[in-house]
Amino acid sequence: MAINYRLIEPKDNEALSRVIKTSLEKLDLALDGTVYTDEATDFMFDGYQKEGSVYFIAEEDGKLLGGSGIAAIPNQEDNNCELQRMFLNEDARGKGIGQALMKKCIDFAKDFGYELVYLETFGDMHSARKLYERSGFKYVEESIGNTGHFSCNIYMTLNL
Repeated sequence: MAINYRLIEPKDNEALSRVIKTSLEKLDLALDGTVYTDEATDFMFDGYQKEGSVYFIAEEDGKLLGGSGIAAIPNQEDNNCELQRMFLNEDARGKGIGQALMKKCIDFAKDFGYELVYLETFGDMHSARKLYERSGFKYVEESIGNTGHFSCNIYMTLNL
């Protein structure tokens, strides 16, 4: 079956929160200071209704597989954005879905006029880091802005 990519809808909140939290639990990363405990994870649709933000959903036969978003970095004046909440169900990984979501997010960021894409992740998220590296992201030493996700220990940027 074909994968359908679309914008997030209110009906996606519960399934998307489950994908994100299950992924972190399986990696023993269900920590305070991550999207796991971030209230916004349960209300994803609401968080991506501002100008300059977007969240894409990947689904197959009506089943939500995961998603990824772009939004301005909180408390920052630079023209930078953050790749946010990029998670897929375990059975959806390794099929090019993450790469397709990444492209959609980067294309949105370019079209909106952002100059840099920032992301935060964990050292233990090996597959995700490989995807980011293949997409051109480079490691940086310090976090940018104040995302509230203080438990993340890997920071990367992509100049657009």
